[in-house]
Amino acid sequence: MKNLTFVTGNQGKYLSIKEYFEKIKIDVDFYFYDAKELDVNDIEKISKKKAIDAYEIIKKPCFVIDTGFYIDNYPNNPGYPGAFVKRSKVSYDIDGLLETMKNVNNRTCRFVDCLTFYDGENFYQFYGESKGTLAKEKRGSWAQKFKSNLWYVFIPDNYSKTLAEMTDYEINNRPDQASAKRQFATWYKEEYLNQKKKKLIK
Repeated sequence: MKNLTFVTGNQGKYLSIKEYFEKIKIDVDFYFYDAKELDVNDIEKISKKKAIDAYEIIKKPCFVIDTGFYIDNYPNNPGYPGAFVKRSKVSYDIDGLLETMKNVNNRTCRFVDCLTFYDGENFYQFYGESKGTLAKEKRGSWAQKFKSNLWYVFIPDNYSKTLAEMTDYEINNRPDQASAKRQFATWYKEEYLNQKKKKLIK
């Protein structure tokens, strides 16, 4: 039994975490559970509540990742859908999103990740961000690695391709991206586990 579990109901997030943590040799269990989200536009609060719910189910240290999608000039609602990306169903209706945005020239947008780790005593949160622009049409082909249908229309800064058009190497090595999973993995391996070892020695 491993000491760390990633809890998610998202296939793309599962594949991303599995590939990355295997590469850096951190053992992780996976528990598939699609937790109910708090009805607030705040990914920190949503992520924290999901981590609590997950820990109550599996009874061991775990982490969850929640993602918001913010469109700076969404008509009459700047920053929409934000943390409501799942509940608003924006990611399920890309054609509807493109229709709403068809007359908007400034199409800047961003993904924001909040990774919450809970060990039953303390919470630790890590953040990632990827800035870009919204394409005017869907581009690319579906793959299991997709975390969201928004990949069809999100063009990261300094690229001309949507995420759905990019190779795995391009996706994983984008200079625009601040990665929550990388920050967490470094902290977990270099700080958290060392602290645990010191406590056991005392």
